[in-house]
Amino acid sequence: MYRFKQQKMIGMVLFASLLGGCATNSQPIYQKNRVMAGAAVGALIGGSYDKRLKMEHAPIPPQNSENYAHFDDNPVKRVSEHPVSTFSIDVDTGSYSNVRRMLNYGQLPQQDAVRVEEMINYFSYDYPLPDSIDPPFKVTTEIAPTPWNPKTHLLHIGIKGHNISKDNLPPTNLVFLVDVSGSMQSSLALLKSSLKMLTQQLTRKDKVSLVVYAGATGLVLEPTQGNQRRKIIAALERLSAGGSTNGGAGIQLAYAVAQQAFIKGGINRVLLATDGDFNVGTVNFEALKNLIEEKRKSGISLTTLGFGTGNYNDHLMEQLADAGNGNYAYIDNLNEARKVLIDEMSSTLNTIAKDVKIQIEFNPATVAEYRLIGYVNRKLKREDFSNDKVDAGEIGAGHTVTALYEIALVGSGGERIENLRYGEKAYDKKHGNELAFLRLRYKAPDGDTSQLIEWSLRRQMVDNTSERFRFSAAVAAFGQQLRGGKYLEQFSYNDILSLARGARGDDPFGYRAEFIKLLKIAQSLSGEQ
Repeated sequence: MYRFKQQKMIGMVLFASLLGGCATNSQPIYQKNRVMAGAAVGALIGGSYDKRLKMEHAPIPPQNSENYAHFDDNPVKRVSEHPVSTFSIDVDTGSYSNVRRMLNYGQLPQQDAVRVEEMINYFSYDYPLPDSIDPPFKVTTEIAPTPWNPKTHLLHIGIKGHNISKDNLPPTNLVFLVDVSGSMQSSLALLKSSLKMLTQQLTRKDKVSLVVYAGATGLVLEPTQGNQRRKIIAALERLSAGGSTNGGAGIQLAYAVAQQAFIKGGINRVLLATDGDFNVGTVNFEALKNLIEEKRKSGISLTTLGFGTGNYNDHLMEQLADAGNGNYAYIDNLNEARKVLIDEMSSTLNTIAKDVKIQIEFNPATVAEYRLIGYVNRKLKREDFSNDKVDAGEIGAGHTVTALYEIALVGSGGERIENLRYGEKAYDKKHGNELAFLRLRYKAPDGDTSQLIEWSLRRQMVDNTSERFRFSAAVAAFGQQLRGGKYLEQFSYNDILSLARGARGDDPFGYRAEFIKLLKIAQSLSGEQ
């Protein structure tokens, strides 16, 4: 018995020395998770004191092992049969930067990698700010002929959240949850640099912890004040990659650490940085989602930051962020890391409204058909709109959210569905100047009861469309083209390029110029002249 205790004590001392600087008077939750195999922890943070147990780097799998959820585009719906459209908002942007990675590698993305709403929402638009913080956002609408089909119209809905500067953010409790398994070998340098950039933005009022996982899980940095940047960066620098991936165990420990350092009234968030290739421990997709859904009840959100190529699990990354009341971004270069973690830090970290749902009731007297562009895996049942137990998306400070409907007006000739022989009726003309009725529901970040706001959308066409209307339409057309262009008629890459160039507008960060370059690459790869 004495010999066992002596060996355990030696192991814990070795563990503490490997972690370099962790406090000796840790809370019980830390003690429980810090006692683990010394060789595994050594591999996690760069140690190699036992070569016999040293983890080997896993080879990067071929491109076709990447995981994307299959989905079909939203169909055209006849208003007389389905007048109501309901969906959850989405501020994720991971699909756009992932598509950019593929195009820059010289290959067209597979269709399931393209989520059109995430491409549209990658860009911010000059929507007017809300007049107050209640409600915390403002809605702007615009309708004009569809660029790819003059017989239909494009209904553009834009939401702008009230802004909060980085200097005025509440105290932040962040847990960096870093995948250091073998599949991350080629991405770890970019991951470290990305988190170091975020670290430079933190202050004394903030806390940072670092949890790592591979085959085993460890706490590398206990909650540390944000202004102790050297200590945080030193902990990041010690990380190296090797071994299998027990992401479920890492998530459990990260939430435990976040709960231990919880800041009441502050921002409490886990940042999961990984390629999503969980291959040991809890690997079942639904089990992982259920785990995150349970953890979000604690008031701790989850942001997923995707890295890597070859075995990247986009499906898991996107769904975990949704389940964790957070957002999903894919980091393919340092410019993207800067965009997500510095330029958009407030919107990435600070939620101003949660469970935001949109419901549109189209007027059958004026609108014959509609099609929601994107948001396929965000659709909700009609009855879900008023059910506060149904989860939906979150809006961060300063976020913009854009949704586009292609609609065919009654008698326009743009209808795609044949009239029914039976069941059609003459509709009441009482609201004949209305196209639709728009409803939004949202909860306060710490609330459980939703609030409802409503608008009627008038039949007001514009001759001169805004830059935001035209540029969002160009991005939507590009996304649809990459998915096969089923509804684009004869609208070509040249047409999309012309539309985007004419709507480039003010482009201080060069994102729209880069979009035009990606269009050209895709055009070349598709063989279109």
